[in-house]
Amino acid sequence: MEAQGINLNITGIEQHVPEIERFIWTVKERTRVIENTLPFDILPNRLVVEVIYNAMFWLNFFLHKDGIHATMSPRMIVTGANINYNKHCKLQFGAYVKVHKQHNNSMLLCTSRAIVL
Repeated sequence: MEAQGINLNITGIEQHVPEIERFIWTVKERTRVIENTLPFDILPNRLVVEVIYNAMFWLNFFLHKDGIHATMSPRMIVTGANINYNKHCKLQFGAYVKVHKQHNNSMLLCTSRAIVL
């Protein structure tokens, strides 16, 4: 590996890697910000998972200053998919919405309540 220029940073027990510690801190900070904007006192486990997923989604969308590519985001490198404005940017995470559901011509409701994830 050394011949190919790969430098391994091996960390032992009770040692810290500053870059990873900072990244974990950033993810926790983003997650707390999203959670504090939600109008709920207690979050179900699934919603907590989606909050963390949302934070990671947006962190991986933008280019990193010291990233491995000058013009491609980590998300683009791994998945090859770019952001679709109509799918990803129309609604804020945690917003209350009404969604269309299958119905007939009866007088029953044709929408259902939901939270944007």
